[in-house]
Amino acid sequence: MPQQQLAYTDVKAAADRIAGRVRPVAVVSMDEFDQGPFEVSLALEYMQHTGCFKARGAQNFLLAHREAGTLRDAGVTIASGGNAGLACAWAAGQQGVPATVFLPANAPTVKVERLRSYGADVQLVGREYAQALQACEEFTVRTGALASHAYDHPLIAAGAGTLVDEILVQNPRLDTIVVVAGGGGLFAGVATAARHHGLRTVVAEPENCRALNAALEAGHPVDTPADSIAADSLGARRATALAVAAAQYEGAHSVLVTDDQIIAARRALWRDRRVAVEHGTAAALAALTTGAYTPAEGERVCVVLCGANTSLGDLA
Repeated sequence: MPQQQLAYTDVKAAADRIAGRVRPVAVVSMDEFDQGPFEVSLALEYMQHTGCFKARGAQNFLLAHREAGTLRDAGVTIASGGNAGLACAWAAGQQGVPATVFLPANAPTVKVERLRSYGADVQLVGREYAQALQACEEFTVRTGALASHAYDHPLIAAGAGTLVDEILVQNPRLDTIVVVAGGGGLFAGVATAARHHGLRTVVAEPENCRALNAALEAGHPVDTPADSIAADSLGARRATALAVAAAQYEGAHSVLVTDDQIIAARRALWRDRRVAVEHGTAAALAALTTGAYTPAEGERVCVVLCGANTSLGDLA
C-alpha cells in the first residue's frame, strides 16, 4: 500500500540526499508590500535546474532508487504536464539512464522542446494529463522502465519539501508559506516541513482546477474538472492522499483564485520585476494580491514562485 502520510524525517533525508545537486533557493523581499501591515518575500524557485521546483523531487527519487539498486537499465518513465517530465529527464541524464516522457498533445511547445534538449524520448498522447498517465502506465508494463510520478510519490513530495529549511535559513522569523497545488506534491512536502517548524501553509488553486480544495471539502480525494489557464501545470484531476493528509492540521489553509486574477498577478510580476513565471506559479501571488488570503498584522509571508517554463509572448 502506498505511503499515506509524509514525515519531516522524509524531507530531511531528501535534503541530505540531494545536497549539492540542486540550487539553493534565493529569497528576496517584495517591497510592494513594505508599507502594509504585513511583510512579503518571494522564494525564487523558478531559478532551479529545469526552471521548476520539481528538480528536487526528481533527484531524490532517482538517487533513492540508485541507493536501493532499483534504478533499471530500461530507464525511467513519467507522465507530466511538462515540468515533472523536464525534471525527470534532467535527473535521468545526471544518472546516465534513458527517460521516456509522456505529455498531453497540447503541452506548451517550450516544454516539449526543452525536454528533447535533455535527450528525453517525448511521447505526446491525448489532451489531458490522465490520458498521458495511462499511456505511461502501459509503457511501464511493456518495457519494465522505472515509473516515476509527477506528484503522487513520497520521494517526490519529500524532495519538494526541502525548500522550507532553505527559506528559513534566510528568513528565520517567517510565519507563513504560500504555495500552489496541482496534484499536491509540492504542498505535501512544504506543509510537512512547515508543520515541523510551526509555520502556516497557504495553498492556492484556480477556481476551476481545484483538486486539493475539493478533496478537503469532501474529506478524501475526488475527481475534479481541470479547466483553467493554469491547467498545464496545475491540471491534476485528483489530489494525492499525501497532500490531503498533510492538510489535516490547523496551520493549513486552502484558497481559490480566478483565471483573471492569475493573469493579473503574472503580468504584475513581469511589469514590476521582469520575472516571467507560469500561470500556475502566479496563482500563489494572486492569493495575496486579491485578498483570497489576508495576512494578520505583522505576519511574515513567503510566496514560493515555483516554475518559469513559459512563453513570453503573452506577457506584454
